[in-house]
Amino acid sequence: MSCKFVFIRGCWTRGLNRVIFSVIQLPKRPPPSSRGMLIFCAVVFVSLLGVLIFLNRARAQKPNESVPPSTSMTTPSSTNQAAAKPSSEELKKKLTPEQYHVTQQCGTEPPFRNEYWDNHRTGIYVDIVSGEPLFSSLDKFDSGSGWPSFTKPIDKQSVAEKSDHTLGMERTEVRGGKSDSHLGHVFDDGPAPTGQRFCINSAALRFVPVEKLKEEGYAQYLPLFEKKK
Repeated sequence: MSCKFVFIRGCWTRGLNRVIFSVIQLPKRPPPSSRGMLIFCAVVFVSLLGVLIFLNRARAQKPNESVPPSTSMTTPSSTNQAAAKPSSEELKKKLTPEQYHVTQQCGTEPPFRNEYWDNHRTGIYVDIVSGEPLFSSLDKFDSGSGWPSFTKPIDKQSVAEKSDHTLGMERTEVRGGKSDSHLGHVFDDGPAPTGQRFCINSAALRFVPVEKLKEEGYAQYLPLFEKKK
């Protein structure tokens, strides 16, 4: 009788354990592939969130205020740096028709009927558009061509040379280093020591006499003329 009771009790206990374990089941661990996908999605989400934060901060920043262009065309700033080249419309208002034709349309003024072909004053010649110093009276000579002629520029960087095949001729054009304006041409028939002749249109130049160099912001070129005294 007691043995039967024990058997029944043991069977009942084992059955109860099975019922409890069948009701309380822990969630299964996700397979490795699912965990990797979750990590990848989390990384993408964090990256997108960082991009959105960066874009919002960029939009919140105010753009830098643009510096108004200088109204001066041939007078340099206090640091003697030429102003940026004005627009075509502004140039047409500031330049004479001949100056615009020569500098912007690669024109040529008539020989012996221009402002500086026989100018013998001491000073420098600057770009009519940018104010950049181009040539010195110390390097000017009478070439007999009817145009201002120089053996060299005041600074090699102040001018740019370009091949010119117009009019059926092969020539070397001279342009302003900063303004990119047409100045004239350079030839290999000049006097010593360079053997070059920079044949320049007066309409592309503005002459600044030596006594006004400091007043107009070109004081750094005064020593050139003091050496000749």
